Amino acid sequence: MKDIRRATRKRHSAEEKIAIVLAGLRGEDSIAELCRREGIAQSLYYSWSKEFLEAGKKRLGGDMARQATSGKVKDLRAEAAALKEAVADLTLEKNSGSSLVNPALVQGSESKSGGL
Repeated sequence: MKDIRRATRKRHSAEEKIAIVLAGLRGEDSIAELCRREGIAQSLYYSWSKEFLEAGKKRLGGDMARQATSGKVKDLRAEAAALKEAVADLTLEKNSGSSLVNPALVQGSESKSGGL
């Protein structure tokens, strides 16, 4: 008898399970009606629902932890810091070098000091 039941039992794909759980979460029909229509037991629906929600929580939590500890992210942050430092150094060199070489600034300072 068990062999017959196992052979005739419908196997639901992950997509089908998700669709059934989402239909239940929408609340358009009662869970009992949804389970009758899909040919599954309510306990099976609730176990799928629990798995679905726990997997979502783990996935969301895992993404945040992975981003914070990933070696690739750390490398990218270090590279960004080095690039920011290089831009700051070049900006300082440009600003300090141009004020000494810029004739308009040099002439402006001589005329101000020469007038005293």
